[in-house]
Amino acid sequence: MKVVYNWLKDFVDVAASPQELASRLALSGTNIGGVENGAHGAVIEAEVSSNRPDCLGHHGIAREAAAIYKLPLKHVSPKPVEGQAKAGDAVKVEIQSPELCGRFTARVMRNVKIQPSPKWLKDRLEASGVASISNVVDVSNYVMLELGHPLHTFDYDKVRDHKIVVRRAKPGEKMRTLDGIERQLDSNICMISDGDGSRAVGIGGIMGGGETEISFSTKNVLIECAWFEPVAIRRAARFLKLHTEASTRFGRGADPEMAEIASRRAAELILQLAGGELLAGVVDIYPGKRAAKTMRVTRAEILRVMGAEVPDKEVEASLGALGFAPVRIDQNRGAEGSLLAAWECTQPSWRADVEREIDLIEEIARIYGLHKFPPRLPAARQGAARLPHYEAETRLRERLIGLGYREILTIPHVAEERDALFRPEGITPARLSNPLSEEANVLRSTGTVTMAAALEWNLNHGQRNARLFEIGRHYRLNGSESFETRVLTIGATGEAREKGLYDSARDFSLADLKGDLDSIGELCGGFRWADGGAEWLHAARRGAVRLNTIISSEARNLSSLGVAGQLARRVAERLKLRQDVFLAELEIDAFYDTVRIAKNPRRYEPLPRFPSVERDFSVLLADGTKFSDVTKTIQSLGIGEIHSIEATDLFRGKSVPAGKYSLLVRVTFQSREATLTEAQINDFSGRIVGALGKQLGAQLRAQ
Repeated sequence: MKVVYNWLKDFVDVAASPQELASRLALSGTNIGGVENGAHGAVIEAEVSSNRPDCLGHHGIAREAAAIYKLPLKHVSPKPVEGQAKAGDAVKVEIQSPELCGRFTARVMRNVKIQPSPKWLKDRLEASGVASISNVVDVSNYVMLELGHPLHTFDYDKVRDHKIVVRRAKPGEKMRTLDGIERQLDSNICMISDGDGSRAVGIGGIMGGGETEISFSTKNVLIECAWFEPVAIRRAARFLKLHTEASTRFGRGADPEMAEIASRRAAELILQLAGGELLAGVVDIYPGKRAAKTMRVTRAEILRVMGAEVPDKEVEASLGALGFAPVRIDQNRGAEGSLLAAWECTQPSWRADVEREIDLIEEIARIYGLHKFPPRLPAARQGAARLPHYEAETRLRERLIGLGYREILTIPHVAEERDALFRPEGITPARLSNPLSEEANVLRSTGTVTMAAALEWNLNHGQRNARLFEIGRHYRLNGSESFETRVLTIGATGEAREKGLYDSARDFSLADLKGDLDSIGELCGGFRWADGGAEWLHAARRGAVRLNTIISSEARNLSSLGVAGQLARRVAERLKLRQDVFLAELEIDAFYDTVRIAKNPRRYEPLPRFPSVERDFSVLLADGTKFSDVTKTIQSLGIGEIHSIEATDLFRGKSVPAGKYSLLVRVTFQSREATLTEAQINDFSGRIVGALGKQLGAQLRAQ
């Protein structure tokens, strides 16, 4: 909204400069874009919020300035000279859809002279960004910019039967608007029609039609000023893709009581600029009249919300200047015998957004001055307490950051098509009833959806190496009820080690992901890995993650925690990912519980005094035999001196029979009691070879 400074002064005798006025308006809640000095003086660019349609006119902005500077506001009370003939005999109005049009006023003027507008009117319109057309049309625009209420002028002689019918659009109906475009209408759109209602002459609250527009041959004028239901106007403007100055004001909720005043003001100006005769009275159909709402605000609540007292005179001056007509009422006495002040207020017709006590307090605070309230925290009503999983989550976050991952936070609204790529079979997605867009119509059923999108975004912006994690939630339906599950999602791509002076580059692999997850598992007693995983993972590079049983009276052997692996090629191609991507998702509530159970104070453990001994076993194993099977077989022997078991080499080749592979297993022995003898080592080795052969069919390869 362009606020012309000199025009504003018609309503309030403000002495402040345009720059100072703009600054004070900004401090009181009006967003100011800037101040420009042009040929017609200073113009303040005000960005009016959607809940303040009263500020979409110079009179409304003047009311704000008058309240800020404690100056009297000059109210608009036009008094045009009327003739003997009555308007009610010259025009009829029928509202068939009162749910779309809550008020409709009509005035008739005869023998007007259409001509160019005078310079002062052209200048003010030009300063406001509106082109001049003719005196009568310019008056309708001028009154809209002055009072904030749109109106429309018809060529009275072109209105059939001199009757206006307000109705819904008919199925398949079309009409040509003033901009020359034929528009397809919808049954929820309010139409202004004439005669028997068959011909549309305007789209209510948005734009008039071309068949009844004012021209230089017009002699008689019908002035229409109405009030239209805001939601219906917004929907109609969106459907028609037609956003006008009128639809902006009606769509935000114009003042229904201003309709008759704006109509009278337009008639006064047309008489002044175009002459003619104004018929007596006004046709005013007002089925949507609402009773004024009363509200109460108390001094105690102002103190509680704002943290400081506001003088009674300031409360009354602020609310009175804004039109709330406060009436002082004293409530019961307080603990010290003082009266508890309160004010009964009446909601003005132009402030439908103010409905509760807290709204009145906001009005008082912004006019009184928010800078006058001390920065003070509200008193705590209860002691602060950390969430039960706070410590476990902190340790998890620290471990991931230490491993080189960066934390991200994503929006859980995703496209259903993308969610389906990762959604487990049989899971119903949680659809949004009113999504912001088709690209965000469901809540993610797995955290890997948004993690894959984050990696995709990084790759598309030239960041080839990325390691990310998110602690969030996924959302699924169980029948008609939705439920949330806390999950940890990990994603990695690119190089695990970048090229350096002495090191060669190495790509991130499944082994790196498994190593990182095992490091996380140390916080809760370790993870167990098993075959399987999600369908969107590479069939040969994936696994299911489970929690180990912890030796504790509270512990239990928990079920699957999640999945991890490399993204399947078909999914990667669908997402246009040009390099390997590794993902993992773990349900972390069970992880948190186990971290608390596994938490033990760290104790110093001295280094062993006695040397360790390594033995390598090169064994032939049948394809399909896992290293975990080898580890379990060796551990089942119960040899307490076994310190570690590692796989150091794997070979398939000409010397290895078909259907088998060679695995080099390194076992480290160490005792804290004494140095192990050769005989002990040989005994342990023999038992290991025998167990591997008996349980797994392993054969010791010749060295």
